[in-house]
Amino acid sequence: METLEGAELCFPHLLNTSCRKPMLSFSKGVITYILLSFISVLTVVLNLLVIISISHYRQLHTPTNLLLLSLAVSDFLVGLLVMPVEILFIEACWLLGDVMCAVNYLVIVTIISSSVGNMVLISIDRCVAICDPLCYPTKITLRRVKLGVCLCWICSAFYNCVILSDSFTQPGRHNSCHGECVILISYVMGTADFVFTFIGPITVIIVLYMRVFVVAVSQARAMRSHIVSVTLQPSGTGTAKKSELKAARTLGVVIGVFLACLFPYYCISLTGQETMINASFVSFDIWLFNINSCLNPVIYAFFYPWFRKTIKLIVTLQILQPDSCEAHIL
Repeated sequence: METLEGAELCFPHLLNTSCRKPMLSFSKGVITYILLSFISVLTVVLNLLVIISISHYRQLHTPTNLLLLSLAVSDFLVGLLVMPVEILFIEACWLLGDVMCAVNYLVIVTIISSSVGNMVLISIDRCVAICDPLCYPTKITLRRVKLGVCLCWICSAFYNCVILSDSFTQPGRHNSCHGECVILISYVMGTADFVFTFIGPITVIIVLYMRVFVVAVSQARAMRSHIVSVTLQPSGTGTAKKSELKAARTLGVVIGVFLACLFPYYCISLTGQETMINASFVSFDIWLFNINSCLNPVIYAFFYPWFRKTIKLIVTLQILQPDSCEAHIL
């Protein structure tokens, strides 16, 4: 009996302080591993296609696509780093140590925060493109977008280091036994994170897209009634291109799906309790966000002809031809 009990422990030599290994039934375990592994591989492959497409083809080097590239990088990291670790420890003890436990969660929340920041930047980009199209080329430049993306990632990492500072100064203090990876976020920190990483960005996104919607509707009515003039209006505003309106609609779908997948992750902050995250089981809210990383490229494939075209060029290896980066994509 002692041998059998020891085999179920994470650290058999620590009989009194070791955690028990999480166990799933054979059929449930196999289905879970296959499904989650498939989602992980699909996430990596699809987002890698987005990264290669935008990075390689010069015609796609636009401010909007650079923001999509940053979002694809975060989604790619989810599939490459976050998902495999979570799959690995579904039925295994945490053996990487308390510090790596904190680092693991830091990577997760940094990716989440940077994704939220990218969504805000995308909303700003679409708002300027639709509401002030004449000034868009001067206001939204590649240099400014690159700076915004870099600041987004740096601020996300710094902000989450502050939120998780307790986990790094006293790693493992909330573990009930050896072989466990538990992160505890106080109600105060959880509320602050809820406001700054969810409520604030959502408010900005909704306000910007409401303005985009109002302007887009007014322009559509003007075009239908043949009132739109080719010359500039006295106010200095122009008419957004049809492609810009379509891009705004597509990115609106991306943002809507993203917020729907992210909301359960922050719902726990509304309960008025401390947030405890355990790496030893499949968390519905985390995996819902993970699945969103797989959905974004699928949305691009449905709405962006250029993405479908670049996939064909990459799969058929035409991307390896000389001067392929100058190919006509749009």
